[in-house]
Amino acid sequence: MKIKRIKYLISFILTFLIEAVIAVFIHDNFIRPYLGDVLIIICVYLFFRTIFLDKFKYLSLYVLILAVLIEMLQYFNIAKIIAGDNKLVNIVLGATFDIKDIICYVIGYAIILIIEKIYRRENYKNEY
Repeated sequence: MKIKRIKYLISFILTFLIEAVIAVFIHDNFIRPYLGDVLIIICVYLFFRTIFLDKFKYLSLYVLILAVLIEMLQYFNIAKIIAGDNKLVNIVLGATFDIKDIICYVIGYAIILIIEKIYRRENYKNEY
């Protein structure tokens, strides 16, 4: 169990570092807006998986729902209503709604499902 948690933690840290590099150094029209949104779902999932490990069977779905809810809050401009021009709140909740973000989140969710399926299959083979 401890090794599994460490694998998720290392994966989270690497994904987070990639996200940080994208946010700070890349200012294009594809990688930052699209790949960044795909990776953020994976990053958040890895973070929660590190904490909860196997407690939530549908954790990836919960992360997707959370991301879509946050995107919907952006549609209603909740960040501005709650905190005005607070930069931290705007970073966490985001500032603008875009349906393409939701599509990227679903792609990230699909990648998680594929990777987890492969991971489970490999573990099953190693057990028998």
